[in-house]
Amino acid sequence: MNAAPTVDAESLRIGGLTRLTTIDYPGELAAVIFCQGCPWRCRYCHNRDLLDPDANTVIDWREVIQFLTQRRGLLDAVVFSGGEPTAQQALSSAMSEARGLGFKIGLHTSGAYPERLRRLLPLLDWVGLDIKALPEDYDRITGVEGSGKPAWESLSRLLESGIALEVRTTVMPDWTPPEVAAIAHALADVGVKNYALQGCDTQHALDRNLPNLRFPLRELAGDIESGRFARFTLREA
Repeated sequence: MNAAPTVDAESLRIGGLTRLTTIDYPGELAAVIFCQGCPWRCRYCHNRDLLDPDANTVIDWREVIQFLTQRRGLLDAVVFSGGEPTAQQALSSAMSEARGLGFKIGLHTSGAYPERLRRLLPLLDWVGLDIKALPEDYDRITGVEGSGKPAWESLSRLLESGIALEVRTTVMPDWTPPEVAAIAHALADVGVKNYALQGCDTQHALDRNLPNLRFPLRELAGDIESGRFARFTLREA
């Protein structure tokens, strides 16, 4: 298999930068780099400004590296989020440069590109992976045919790698407790240990027609055998 071409970190298209967060990399003080562009159009997406890969960017990589250089010893980690970070070929070089400054590297991803994710594994310390549904139900969320297959393949690769992993599912507003439990139990069956359910913010969703019909997460989680996970988290919208 031919290696992917190396693309300079300066080519990374960045749609935003959070300079300090305590919630995007568990247990660490982190900066978050929001990468521009995503191949999917998830109905509940609230980062619509990051979807277009050709949209104007707000900051360039050299500015980010200058900021990170000044924060050595103050921040612990750098998280690459999006959009979908793995859509950009420059991601590997950018991660390498941030790691070279001594930071741990985190990734928020939908798993849309499992082969690209495989090549990034040596650079990663922690991953937050969105699993949106059972594989056969993905298309009605992402708007992209067959999108469930790469996402669940990415999950398999991450589980095999042993990298610290949190799997998250954003709950569609019309799902029932048995539907939510079916996803959770399928994830437990393949070996997921750290799982989070997230509320859906319909007010800021890409799909303006999403119904504002949602149960409290605790009610939706009632059918989940939470003991099958080492850590089970509920995050309201």
